[in-house]
Amino acid sequence: MLDLRDVQVVFDGFRALDGVNLTVPDGELRFLIGPNGAGKTTLIDVITGLTRPAAGSVRFAGHDLVGRKEHQIVRLGVGRTFQTSVVFEELTVIENLDLAAGFRRPLWTLARRRRGVSEAVAEALTRTGLEDLAGRSAGVLSHGQRQWLEIGMLLAQRPRLLLLDEPVAGMSKDERERTGELLTRIADDHTVVVVEHDMEFLRRHASTVTVLHEGRVLVEGSVGQVSADPRVQEVYLGRKASDVVGHRP
Repeated sequence: MLDLRDVQVVFDGFRALDGVNLTVPDGELRFLIGPNGAGKTTLIDVITGLTRPAAGSVRFAGHDLVGRKEHQIVRLGVGRTFQTSVVFEELTVIENLDLAAGFRRPLWTLARRRRGVSEAVAEALTRTGLEDLAGRSAGVLSHGQRQWLEIGMLLAQRPRLLLLDEPVAGMSKDERERTGELLTRIADDHTVVVVEHDMEFLRRHASTVTVLHEGRVLVEGSVGQVSADPRVQEVYLGRKASDVVGHRP
């Protein structure tokens, strides 16, 4: 589904990504972790066309993404969230979802009131558990509900690959648990890549973990494999690997 080969990104002489190789199979829930500055968000930016690599290839479902514009990559089936939630606060939940679902429609039709709810919007409401909030303004939602709405807006676009940048940051314990359950369900019929710092969340919900460090893939494997790797211990400044990935002794 996603394949990156020798991807390099240079900012003013600084190598943000230094030969990254990454393969994510169809239907996998993949977590990306690493210290600040490891290159996690830059990697997402490269996949989505926000940043163009200095070298390397990025292929999604057989399509070469390097050189494509952001909206073209979205139309191929790649959706992403950012560290800061981006929703239209003046619109209701269902209006936000309808606007997202209409990204393929001509611009002039977006302002036209439509009767009923499309299948894509109804499905996004159900999957995110926001049915009871459909008519509520997005501006009054809790932090967790706004994140679920943003994920729902991606789902309404019918993507094949979802890239989520720190989706549980700032959430309560209950919200984190509900988000983990949501991502697990989404991964049943999507490929999902999650950038995350919450290691307890990682321990509970990750299947495969990729650790980035200084713009390179340091190690990749299951939570158990990553937790036992001495390189991960060193990267995290001598902390026990079980603490790094959330394992209890």
